[in-house]
Amino acid sequence: MIDSVSNKEGIPWTQVAKYETFESADQKRHELLAEGDLQVKIHRCGPEGVLFAVKTRKDPSTEELRLKKEEKARRKKRLSKKRRKK
Repeated sequence: MIDSVSNKEGIPWTQVAKYETFESADQKRHELLAEGDLQVKIHRCGPEGVLFAVKTRKDPSTEELRLKKEEKARRKKRLSKKRRKK
């Protein structure tokens, strides 16, 4: 019997650029990493893997914290609304 494991999908990656050499893609990756809380990866693509794509996404850990704060603020606002009605 095979147990099925469900993976939680994360924040999707967006393609920034494609380069013909790894060195130029790596240079772009370092520029993007210096900007802020981004995750950056280089993905080999194209026919026979001759191109290198630079992909980015927001750091999931900071994104989760932001969503938790928003949810907490929403609950707090709803609770204060209920208290005012009484």
